[in-house]
Amino acid sequence: MAVRQAEKPLTEAGEIAAILAGTHRDPFGVLGLHQTSAGWVARAFVPGAERVAVSTMGGRDLGRLTRRDPQGFFDGEVDLKDREPVRLIAMNEEASWEVVDPYSFSSTLGETDDYLMNEGTHRRLFDKMGAQVGEHEGVAGVSFAVWAPNARRVSVVGPFNAWDGRRHAMRLRLSTGIWEIFVPGLGPGEAYKYEIIGPDGQLLPLKADPFAFAAEMRPATASVTHRFGGHDWKDDGHIAHWKGVDKRRTPVSIYEVHAGSWQRRDDGSFLSWDEMGDRLIPYAVEMGFTHLEFLPVTEHPYDPSWGYQTTGLYAPSARFGDPDGFARFMEGAHGAGLGVILDWVPAHFPTDAHGLGRFDGTALYEHADPRQGYHPDWNTLIYNFGRREVENYLINNALFWAEKYHIDGLRVDAVASMLYLDYSREEGQWIPNDEGGNENKEAIAFLRRMNEAVYAAHPNIMTIAEESTAFPGVSQPTDAGGLGFGFKWNMGWMHDTLQYMSKDPIYRKHHHGEMMFTFHYAMSENFVLPLSHDEVVHGKGSLIAKMPGDNWQRHANLRAYYGLMWGYPGKKLLFMGQEFAQEEEWTESRSLDWHLMDDPLKRGVKDLVRDLNAAYKRLPALHGRDNEGDGLEVVLGDDAENSVFAWLRHAPGGNPVLVVSHMTPAVREKYRVPLPDRLMGRWAEVLNTDAPTYGGSGVGNMGGAEAADGGLTITLPPLATLFFEFEG
Repeated sequence: MAVRQAEKPLTEAGEIAAILAGTHRDPFGVLGLHQTSAGWVARAFVPGAERVAVSTMGGRDLGRLTRRDPQGFFDGEVDLKDREPVRLIAMNEEASWEVVDPYSFSSTLGETDDYLMNEGTHRRLFDKMGAQVGEHEGVAGVSFAVWAPNARRVSVVGPFNAWDGRRHAMRLRLSTGIWEIFVPGLGPGEAYKYEIIGPDGQLLPLKADPFAFAAEMRPATASVTHRFGGHDWKDDGHIAHWKGVDKRRTPVSIYEVHAGSWQRRDDGSFLSWDEMGDRLIPYAVEMGFTHLEFLPVTEHPYDPSWGYQTTGLYAPSARFGDPDGFARFMEGAHGAGLGVILDWVPAHFPTDAHGLGRFDGTALYEHADPRQGYHPDWNTLIYNFGRREVENYLINNALFWAEKYHIDGLRVDAVASMLYLDYSREEGQWIPNDEGGNENKEAIAFLRRMNEAVYAAHPNIMTIAEESTAFPGVSQPTDAGGLGFGFKWNMGWMHDTLQYMSKDPIYRKHHHGEMMFTFHYAMSENFVLPLSHDEVVHGKGSLIAKMPGDNWQRHANLRAYYGLMWGYPGKKLLFMGQEFAQEEEWTESRSLDWHLMDDPLKRGVKDLVRDLNAAYKRLPALHGRDNEGDGLEVVLGDDAENSVFAWLRHAPGGNPVLVVSHMTPAVREKYRVPLPDRLMGRWAEVLNTDAPTYGGSGVGNMGGAEAADGGLTITLPPLATLFFEFEG
């Protein structure tokens, strides 16, 4: 039944004015349903309405409200016994419409969430924060939640409310600083941002959601609602396999890819995830790689940042389609036996106005002091790792990609910049730690906790550090004092070997010791050998461009180098295009030069990489002790004059493998490689980078040689690496 309207105003004039101005500190304290001694009162702000009636969701009439201000503020008594969601029926001279009142719903967060958030141990924030599409109190809609503890007011805005921050001002949970609201009627695909009034009363630039699960295509910057659960995963076998193996003793050969420039459509536009699935997955399988590693695929505004300056850590970039497309790609890769590793960037974030910088008008995610919170190398901001909410935000992000997209690994970018307070800083430009040192204790603690959380929840995946210093124990367990990463990029090996290979062979004998030095630290960490994107940009040229000599010699050098790399202890990583000796330096703005496949020398390099991957997987000695000292035995390291290196690889379950690298263009016949007496007998030549099928000269050993009297006598091809398997 209809209820008689109250004769006097039910809302103070100052409250109404604050709601209309969008300055009220507690809109939920005014709007929605409120119980009084006389019964229930409803208040609503419905711009454009001249009359408003109230009903239950089932359609029962609860009464009509009185318009208290022509801008659209209404209040009145309603016929309710208990609080429940209600519907507002709005009318004016031209139209009528219905709105489910967002202020008639209870909070979407609970006391347990508050407790865990304050403790910094909430490991399912991605199920609570951001825009959660679903039902609340029986009504479909989207729950929004965002951390902005110092804001005076936070509203969610978008096309659904004409970007009017007065329409969906949010509720503040004082104990956590989180603002939240449930907006009924919304679903997937809605653009939105947060409108925030800072502590000084100033309106900030509209902010994208730190937990956005999707985003608009750049240059637009709004977040987009997304519903998880639409993908039926069928990769249990893949996950179980990687959960059950010791990754240190398993072949790991990584093809590093920039999703925007591996290939493009004929018109130059980006491939979708589905198109990449149709092209990239079969190619990587054919080439024998075990994993793909993507440069960051999270949302970012600026293409030349390659994704490393991300504004959307939880959102796959709209450049390649919607998030479900990325899920389909992941499952397609897993179905083909490929793992997928993502580059992850907790080292810095960009200063874009819609991003995390001064998110609520204060230095919230970053340090306020630029000596701690600003990165001079990249003109970016640095996370405040000592703040538990920031640490929890980042740890949840690592868990999110494993949980929602079934990723197989995280390669953590720029770890060295996180570990040291004085990284790229001069005296006086940094603040020492509490002991006066340069180690960033808060970042170290964060990395340890991140690794512990990821491996505890998802033992199938691996974390990999890009760390360029001699910081101890990067890939050692945290309970042994390490950082807890599964692997570390061997930047020293990459630098030293590329320096050596760039020398004219006539001068290599003078640098022999530098090459041999790499063996001294080869087992000091669980290493990945990286020939990554960083080596083929910013004027460095492609890998083939670094090789000396005429065209044939350049390709022979590169083949020999790849042979050395695949025979050397450590997991393998090769950046796209280098598997076929791409000539031009890489740029993110166009596709790789696939037309080079018409060149027999290019096809030869490609075929070699394929066969190296096959040998690496087939021969246990080449992978079973990649990161352990008993897997390596150097047998020849002092022949600088001839630039020859030789070592044995060992592993249980397989025959020893002898790797011989010869780095001059001469042919050396009857060359003797010393071997232990226990390894006298037949050695089969199982790979020769000088084989004609790879573009080589065809010099070899007719399938193998016999070791006797303490050594193996062989012919060394020019600029070549050979693999021999012991047959006894």
